Amino acid sequence: MTNNDVLRRIRYTFDFDDTKMIALFGAADLKVTREEVCNWLKADDDKDYKSCQDVQLATFLNGFINDRRGKREGDQPTPEQKLTNNIILKKLQIALNLKADEVLDLMKLVNFRLSKHELSAFFRKADHKHYRICKDQVLRNFLQGVQFDLRGEVTEEENESESE
Repeated sequence: MTNNDVLRRIRYTFDFDDTKMIALFGAADLKVTREEVCNWLKADDDKDYKSCQDVQLATFLNGFINDRRGKREGDQPTPEQKLTNNIILKKLQIALNLKADEVLDLMKLVNFRLSKHELSAFFRKADHKHYRICKDQVLRNFLQGVQFDLRGEVTEEENESESE
């Protein structure tokens, strides 16, 4: 999944408008314009499409955490320069205040089975012997599970991309 895909899915799932998207970046101390946000959300083949860089998505996710859970005391976390699906999944879990069982329940909503041990392997340090890379399929299914839980629907476009 691209950073733009993640941004689009979060926007759709939580029904954020442009103003809210800008505010979420601002919650992590990054000023963005409406034009920048709109260009990140455009279809990949649109002439105005711009790629959302890792540091920008990390900042957005930090702002999402601040918005949902409140800003923590002291220094704010520095946005990662290089994002992985593991980091994205962890940040979303924190923002949504989900425990492992709740994450697994969301996955079950879209018929994706994962054990608690497999899930915990995604959150280990990269040099740990049981660390596992979170593949696009896992992140996509998690986002679909959240969407299904909140909106009660999964779009046809997402179902088509699953079958490819």
